[in-house]
Amino acid sequence: MSRGKIYTRKGDKGTTGLIGGKRVEKDNPRIEAYGTLDELCASLGILRSSPLDDISKQNIFRIQKFLFIIGASLASETSENTQSNLQNYETETGFLETEIDRMEKLLPKLNNFLIPGDNPIEAQCNMARTICRRAERRICAVVSENSIEKPIIAYINRLSDFLFVLGRFLSNIENKFNN
Repeated sequence: MSRGKIYTRKGDKGTTGLIGGKRVEKDNPRIEAYGTLDELCASLGILRSSPLDDISKQNIFRIQKFLFIIGASLASETSENTQSNLQNYETETGFLETEIDRMEKLLPKLNNFLIPGDNPIEAQCNMARTICRRAERRICAVVSENSIEKPIIAYINRLSDFLFVLGRFLSNIENKFNN
């Protein structure tokens, strides 16, 4: 079976194709938005490859898969505000909130700002969180100019909260094992 080549040369002049065929400049806000989501997904992959508990690994994988769905929505010429899309965003945002609440119940009260770097896993969570915040800014720029589902913003906002709490949670676990 013959496989196609990875390169097409279609982007050699600084454009890329959206789902649907329209070509746009590679620095288009939409491309910046889903490119940043791709970076976030890769950052989460580094985190998921770390020695983590099974629940955290499963949660991160679930998030990575949903980021691909959001990326596809951003990469599409048209956005369909179907009830199922909105329900998926609500379900996944609710999942993040449930996990945040679960982890926070196990954490000491936070009384001050945290400086990332207590351990590599916590630092990677915070790196992913900052990429998530950048993705949120890029998505807001796209939503204001296009017909993109606004619940994407709520999900990405909650995801950055989740990553902050996950960093604290995993750092707390690490400290318990090392003390």
